[in-house]
Amino acid sequence: MKSEKRRDDGGWGRLIRDIVAILLLVLFIHSCVAKPFYIPSDSMMPTLRNGDRLIVSKYPYGWSYASVSFHLAPRMEGRLFGKMPERGDIVVLEHPEMRVDYIKRVIGLPGDRIELRGGELSINGKAVKREVQPMLSIPVDLNTPGPQSSLHRFITRSADGKPVLELPIVRETLPGGASFDTIDMGRGFPTDDYGPITVPEGHLFLMGDNRDGSADSRAPTAAKGLGGSVPFDSIAGRAEFISFSTDGTAKWYNPLSWWQALRPNRAGVNLRPDQDGAGE
Repeated sequence: MKSEKRRDDGGWGRLIRDIVAILLLVLFIHSCVAKPFYIPSDSMMPTLRNGDRLIVSKYPYGWSYASVSFHLAPRMEGRLFGKMPERGDIVVLEHPEMRVDYIKRVIGLPGDRIELRGGELSINGKAVKREVQPMLSIPVDLNTPGPQSSLHRFITRSADGKPVLELPIVRETLPGGASFDTIDMGRGFPTDDYGPITVPEGHLFLMGDNRDGSADSRAPTAAKGLGGSVPFDSIAGRAEFISFSTDGTAKWYNPLSWWQALRPNRAGVNLRPDQDGAGE
């Protein structure tokens, strides 16, 4: 009986060790290689929609306390194998005060002089190239626009009577050539005028693509913004592509609804900015 008990204890011990090893492996991959990320708001529209699921790579900029998943690491200065992002990259970061994840686009690098006047962006004294695009039509669903989104004013009806968002799009091209679409809702928003400020050493200036509906570096932390340029150490990773996207109708208890809720043509969308040679 004693030998049987020892064999049972050994079996349970191996099981526990295996579970711990698997959990550590998952944490390592999640923190050092890549992790999934869910978009909970409209602040990065039109590029990202509420309900998108992304893959975020952890290694392009090196690793810091923010790389460790689930906010398990204490905040500290320094970055291992640090490499500065490029203008136009979409990054996930830890909010400078709240231990929550944000996702924004890199607009300013260390030493850049950033200014907005009437919603128009200038970097280092030069106006960023802006090209007005045709209105973008996006189907309305339970996830888009989000419940507290400022985009509800753009809901209209398509020719077949279905509700759609008709969004005013401006394409921007940053110095270096990164080119992407933004939403410009017009003038009169608090974040239309900002600066000029110079991005400090070791910091980044971040903005959402939904320029008039994003709490980013232009907004104070009291308004859930980033309160200015953010430390490079707070960057957790780079958004790479959309794995899948749902419209909000899925029910956890109904697997059939999971498939029905998938949005068409969203899976596999590359989130790296286009490159326009005229961006310099």
